[in-house]
Amino acid sequence: MAKRKKNTDKGPGFITGAALVAENRKARHNYAVLDTLEAGVMLLGSEVKSLRHGGSNIAESYASMEGNELFLLNAHIAEYLKANRENHKPRRPRKLLLHRKQIDKLHAKIQQDGITIVPLKLYFNEKGKVKILLGIAKGKTHADKRQTAKKRDWARDKARLMREKG
Repeated sequence: MAKRKKNTDKGPGFITGAALVAENRKARHNYAVLDTLEAGVMLLGSEVKSLRHGGSNIAESYASMEGNELFLLNAHIAEYLKANRENHKPRRPRKLLLHRKQIDKLHAKIQQDGITIVPLKLYFNEKGKVKILLGIAKGKTHADKRQTAKKRDWARDKARLMREKG
């Protein structure tokens, strides 16, 4: 008997073989994402265990350059209840792991007016390592948000019309 082919097309933004932990859904609404980049996150053991239980939130977090290093700030990873006194602070700054060339490119892009680094997704990759998908983004104005909503509504209406005419 032949094996069935698995459906690997899960849509835009799908990360193959990854277990999604947290997603910043408002980031694509508030920012125009120009480019994305995957980075590792330096975590403590209790933080990894807490992430495996799903206790995290990256909705209000951002990445910032401090010296020659990149840090994830204001990301909430809940305390692991069984960690006792070796527990971590939920909103501590976490170092992001990137190559020096990548950090230098990001530093140059941040210097441009209105460009920021926002975390889009936090997930475990195929090897079980915690990774974060960073977006190099520019803030949207209120008019830009309206324009995006208008385009999305028109695409939905166009698809409905095409379905009806068959």
